[in-house]
Amino acid sequence: MCTSCGCQETGSIPVTETVSVRAGLLEENDHVARHNREHFLSHGVLVVNLMSSPGAGKTSLLEQTIDALGARYGIGVIEGDLATENDAERIRSRGVPAVQITTGNACHLDATMIHAALHELDLDAIDILFVENVGNLVCPAAFDLGQDFNVVLLSTPEGDDKPGKYPVMFRAADLILISKSDLLPYLTDFSTNRAAAYLKDIGVDVPVKVVSIESHSALSGWLEWLEDAVRERAPAVGASVRSAAG
Repeated sequence: MCTSCGCQETGSIPVTETVSVRAGLLEENDHVARHNREHFLSHGVLVVNLMSSPGAGKTSLLEQTIDALGARYGIGVIEGDLATENDAERIRSRGVPAVQITTGNACHLDATMIHAALHELDLDAIDILFVENVGNLVCPAAFDLGQDFNVVLLSTPEGDDKPGKYPVMFRAADLILISKSDLLPYLTDFSTNRAAAYLKDIGVDVPVKVVSIESHSALSGWLEWLEDAVRERAPAVGASVRSAAG
């Protein structure tokens, strides 16, 4: 875990001191996030923050999303990992600009990291900016990055009880994707109905899409949601969304 969000703190530190430090960190983060949001809005960029546990399929989802929509929209990606540029290289191989943030020992991205990364991107050429957050179902939910939407992936191999175990993450979601749905016939202990019941129990009432990267049709719910979000954003800020013919 990491020291930047307080998740490494132990009982040896007074609770009041820990809470005070954490509050200060979040206040500063929120200040930078507001600046990021203004920056994105002025350029007409829709920002989607992808969060999940490690291995839930965020990068694979991005690859298929780029293949499906890259000819119609300008897409950029900010990748967050503790180490390596592996995911950013996968994205770049599809002709999309990607900035890798390596956090070292931090289990999440924060607004300051995003602020530094956005200056490496030509925002005027981007309609949709994806932030692939560090794989973690705890800390990323606490940090505003300046995004428009939080999308949380729940992969079928993880088990359908994760919303109950990690409620803070799922309560932060604007959209939930049940990923790797092609494995459902083999994972008899995962039930989409039980996952929905866990979400209801923790008070989450957001769209849930069942997706798989195995076919375009299995991603249709996600792609339609995303395109609706772009269309809603574009008229409000005068963004230039590429036409299908362009």
